[in-house]
Amino acid sequence: MKIHNTRTRQVEDFKPLHDDLVRIYTCGPTVYDHIHIGNLSSFIYADILNRCIKASGHTVKHVMNFTDVDDKTIRRSLERYPDEPPIAALKKLTKEYSNLFLSDVEAIGNSVESVDFINATDSIEAMRQLITELYKNDFAYVADDGVYFSIQKYKQSGKQYGQLTDINESNTSAARIQNDEYDKESVHDFAVWKIKKEGEPAWEFELDGQDVTGRPGWHIECSAMSVAMLGQPFDIHTGGIDLVFPHHENEIAQSTAGGGELYAKYFFHNEHLLVDGKKMSKSLNNFHTLRDIQKKGFEPLAFRLMVLQSHYRSQSNFSWDNLEAAQNRLRNWRAAADLRWQLAPDTTNSNLLEYLQNDLDTPATLAAIDQYFSIVSAPNQATLDQINSMLGINLLSDDISQAQKQLIADRLAARTAKDWNLSDKLRDDLKLAGIEVRDTDQGTIWARS
Repeated sequence: MKIHNTRTRQVEDFKPLHDDLVRIYTCGPTVYDHIHIGNLSSFIYADILNRCIKASGHTVKHVMNFTDVDDKTIRRSLERYPDEPPIAALKKLTKEYSNLFLSDVEAIGNSVESVDFINATDSIEAMRQLITELYKNDFAYVADDGVYFSIQKYKQSGKQYGQLTDINESNTSAARIQNDEYDKESVHDFAVWKIKKEGEPAWEFELDGQDVTGRPGWHIECSAMSVAMLGQPFDIHTGGIDLVFPHHENEIAQSTAGGGELYAKYFFHNEHLLVDGKKMSKSLNNFHTLRDIQKKGFEPLAFRLMVLQSHYRSQSNFSWDNLEAAQNRLRNWRAAADLRWQLAPDTTNSNLLEYLQNDLDTPATLAAIDQYFSIVSAPNQATLDQINSMLGINLLSDDISQAQKQLIADRLAARTAKDWNLSDKLRDDLKLAGIEVRDTDQGTIWARS
């Protein structure tokens, strides 16, 4: 199996750190609102990666976090529940959107049960311990509004800041930055812990005799949670391309300062799903949610298929025409899968895994499935199971009912007797029952409407 490693900027043979277990960490959603489909695409690719590694014979431990405390979640929770205590308001808001996220990713075919989900607010102690260690080793310092990571001290220790992207002195600033998300063009010392502001949720913390009660910064959350759940180093860190800097670069710095050369062996980043050629953004109001798609009559699995039509390292563009094409492809695949109830299944197997193992080449995998369906009379169970297990697209439906089969038999009898009026009526009855029929050299073939 080969995957592209952002850390080395090349496609590499995938060699797990341990033969018996592959450990994956995925940066999960910030749970303050409905997630948009641009972000959903990232979780589809992470799910496909998980499936491919399992199909290649490995056991996988996959962890994903919920960012349930940051600038956005705090601001929205205080707006939504102004009369609640700050931590209670935060928990109430983020629990709602965590559940909605799980519902969304399950609807698009992700294997929710194969991922261990963890909340940032349940991992505060691990964050305090990591910050304390950074402070003792002189990689973090206390300022008037929080605790900051010193990029200068990190580089002076001999470590490289800029393992995932090129960073030089021209884009390095001496300023500190407290915002969780900030200008990606400049490098700043960043907050690992923020001292409490009036009305905000806060957790007690004392650092070298100084009261810094407050809450964690965004970057420290993933460093602490990933290592607590997977150990260090772990195998693969996944996320969207926009997380390369500053988020993942800062995670590496925090996790390797003072000890340990390696945080994660492979960094797996997917490109943006664009809309009208631009990155989807809630600030630009140019995004769609899964509910928007469903309101227009499209299935969540059609969106999954649309995403997989593009390679994860290539930008793709969302359009309703592209989604409709994916919906039609899904419909055609299902019709092909239903042929197994009507014709003798083909005995040959299509080895789809080899395409996925080539740097998760999902476009080639989908093309191979199209080719397979075009040349076989009816697919076999093993191939349909493989499509489901590796791509998360279940084409397996129950056979039609005996009543529907009887209508097909009655129509055939009417055609044999050349009773065309009855034949047409029975065709209409079948359509009302959700079945369309066509007459072929192999007999009458049905498909679900």
